[in-house]
Parts: sequence; structure tokens; C-alpha cells
Amino acid sequence: LRDLALEAIQQAMNDARLGPNDIDILIVANALGVATTQQGHLGPLIADYAGLRGIESFTVESADASGGMALRQGMLAVASGAVRSVLVLGVEKMTDAIGAIRNSALSTTLDADYEAAMGATPAALAGLLMRRYMHEYGLELANFEGFSMNAHANASKNPLAMYRNTIKSGRFASAPMVSDPVNLFDSAPDGDGAAAVILTSTEDAADMVPKPVRIIGSAASTDTLAVSERDDMLFLQAVNTAAGRAYEQAGIDPSDIDVAELHDAFTVLTALQLEAAGFANRGEGWKLAAGGQLNPDGKLPISTFGGLKARGHALGATGVYQAAEVALQLQGRAGDNQIASASTGMTINLGGLGGSTVVHIFESGA
Repeated sequence: LRDLALEAIQQAMNDARLGPNDIDILIVANALGVATTQQGHLGPLIADYAGLRGIESFTVESADASGGMALRQGMLAVASGAVRSVLVLGVEKMTDAIGAIRNSALSTTLDADYEAAMGATPAALAGLLMRRYMHEYGLELANFEGFSMNAHANASKNPLAMYRNTIKSGRFASAPMVSDPVNLFDSAPDGDGAAAVILTSTEDAADMVPKPVRIIGSAASTDTLAVSERDDMLFLQAVNTAAGRAYEQAGIDPSDIDVAELHDAFTVLTALQLEAAGFANRGEGWKLAAGGQLNPDGKLPISTFGGLKARGHALGATGVYQAAEVALQLQGRAGDNQIASASTGMTINLGGLGGSTVVHIFESGA
């Protein structure tokens, strides 16, 4: 875990041309370190290993939304004027736990008393949501294939992606089942990974890089942890609330977003996010994928580096990955995955099945 963290930190600091004395706070995002690696107290561990001993450092945990929450805390720290620069690191080492141990760890993101204790897992609950969505709107599993086909096509051009294979039309629905109707092509793979970004003031950023990226909207919200307790299980209220607040801060609406990274842990969650964030009407989020509108040349490109589905889902690091990927797009540094003329980007990072949500909106600098 510390080696993953070190590599991401070094790359970020080199990219910003900063030394150890230029960082005021290190914020670590991690979801399952205690459960999968038996390692907590990551702040001092990683600070020391990265040559930042003595720095203020702490861990932010909000299940798979840990990365987005850490980014938001770093932004608030800089915006307060109390510090000049914050290093936000997301890191997760999932493969140290396998089988039942990993499933048990993942289930800690759910309601322990009323979901996990009954044997529920994130995949099982996603299966229930997907089955209900298909029932409500008269859909078949094949209707969701556009999400995964797009993610894998984009990942095929990303050397850092976990899976670089493409998925042909018609093959999606025939993949082995994980939790009916969720199958292997429908769910994101758990993976090891780390990502880091550096936050500072707009004025300082202009002196550090040719084209800084600015956060113009940041919001977080929560819903019931247990899916069964929600007023409407097919509407992600936390996404709707957080996205609405972020749009208001940024002074824009969904039509102004050029590129987005959504939390595509399961395709049904992607459809529900598109609907809750105002990109599609209820029951029609899947149509954007089926119609190619989410592809690189579409109206709203998503999963531009493969998303969680193909780049890999490194839980606590996911929200930081999303921010880094959108930043690369807005700086024109996305290589073969570049989206043309992208100037405004959005990230939606979910915790569990939407119990927590963090939304950020970014714009490219001069």
C-alpha cells in the first residue's frame, strides 16, 4: 500500500514542480485499509514513507466516496486561507484480501445490522436495483451494454487500465453472472491503485503549471445507508442534491458539462446517476449509452480512461482518479483518450449504493 502511495505522490509533486517543504497537508483517502491490509493510521505511515515526515496528515473514509470526500476537504482547507497547498492522495490495496474476506470487507460499506448481517453484498444489492429498474421500465440486460462497451473501448487506449480488452455488441448479456442480473461485464473489478492531486489557490496555480484546472463547484450529500429505507430506491437523492448544489455554485447546468467521470461500479448506478444529475429523464439514463451519446464523440463523454468498469475500481482512490482524469482532459493532456474541446468537467463519486455522494465541477484555466 505504501509503495502505491509513494509512486502517485512522486508523480503529482514532480508534475507540479513542488518539493516536500511546499506541501502543508497530506490528506489520505482510503476505504478498507484496516479490513484488507490490517493497516490503519495511514497519515503518518505514508507521510514518513514519502519523505514528508512531520507534515499534518490524516485519513478520510467514506466507503468508495473517500476520494471525493478527501478532495473536498482539501479544497475547503485551501479556500479557508489556512493553508496554501494540499496533497490529496487516494490509495487502496484490495488484492491483499481474497474470497470471503474481501466480500466481508466490501460489505462494511453497507448497513451492518440490516443488510450485511443478512448476507447482502454491494453486488447483491446492485442486482436487486437493476432487476427493479428493468421491471419498472421494461428493459432487458442487453439494453445496458453501451455503458460497458464504451468503458472498455476507452480503456483499450489507456496503458494504466486494468482491462484493455474491448466488448463486442451482443456479448455483454452472455457474461457469467455475479448476482443476477449483474454479470462480469456489468460490474467493475476491485483493484489496487493510487492517485494524487495537488490543490492550491488560483493565483499560486497560475505560477506552477501552464494550464491549471479550477474547481468551480463542490458539494456532498447523504442518503439512507440501507437501500430498503429509501423513499424511492430508483432515485439517487444524494446525487441529485449534491449535483444541484454544485451546479448552483458553478453557475451552470447539465448542458454545460463537456466530460464527466461517473461512479460506474455497476451499470445500473451509472444510469441512475445520469438521471439524478439531470442528464436524462427517469428511466432513460440507459438510452444515452445505447445511443452512443456517452462515447468520446458523443454529447457527454464518460469513463474516458475506462472508468471504474475497465480502468479498475480502487475504492478509496476512485474519487481522486476521477479528478485526475478530468484534469488531464481539461489540460489537453489525455493522450489517445483526449476529448476534443473539453473545458468543463464533472465527477460523481458514490459511497456504497449511494449512501454518500460527492460531486465536483471543474473548468480549464487560461
